[in-house]
Amino acid sequence: MNTLQKALIGNAIFSTTSAFILLLFSTQVQHWFGVQLQWPFGIIGLGLIFFAGTIFMEIKRQRKAAVYAIIIQDILWVLGSMALLLLQPFGISNLGNGLIAIVALIVLLFAIFQYCGLRKTETEV
Repeated sequence: MNTLQKALIGNAIFSTTSAFILLLFSTQVQHWFGVQLQWPFGIIGLGLIFFAGTIFMEIKRQRKAAVYAIIIQDILWVLGSMALLLLQPFGISNLGNGLIAIVALIVLLFAIFQYCGLRKTETEV
């Protein structure tokens, strides 16, 4: 198993786990975030399941364009998280902001590892 596959597996597992937490424990997550609406967590959870599915498909295939698309989506997640943390548009609690920051850091690390793994795979071919 190469570096790219390990990074993709980690990202897929993390995304799937996060999705199920958001879907199965949305009331608790809503409480942690200190917000009024619960449904956005379900929407994000469903999106993460779809995203994880696309990652799982690329573990074996490792198509360059598809992996770059995954990396770009990870970076967009990080940028969106930074915007939430800086702009504070929804009155999210300190705990919620901390969770956003932790998840964003993990996603950033996956983007970096996937990029490095892709570059390594390209040089080996």
